[in-house]
Amino acid sequence: MFDDLATFGYQISPGDIGENITTSGLQLERLPLGALLRLGPSAAVELTGMRTPCVLLDRFQTGLKRRLLNGSERPPYKCGVMGIARAGGPLRAGDKICVFLPGRDRARLPPL
Repeated sequence: MFDDLATFGYQISPGDIGENITTSGLQLERLPLGALLRLGPSAAVELTGMRTPCVLLDRFQTGLKRRLLNGSERPPYKCGVMGIARAGGPLRAGDKICVFLPGRDRARLPPL
């Protein structure tokens, strides 16, 4: 997302807009509710929803909220995701992330 925003002149670094963990190569917003992310050797986060873009983004950089809206595409905006830490552990830049999907009933992540 940061690379995409940079093409429109927005300079955002990891952590600037409230994220605790920054990933690359995963479309987290397309994962289902309840997906479990295994981070590093032992940490785990269960996805609970999509982080809805809010007005605070425009306070950070003017027009940023509108740039994150996708219109009729799914999901309706580019965003981060929210989750519950299910297990703790050390994390380092470059650690692998393994995704474990929930059972057959796979609901979309709700906006939060």
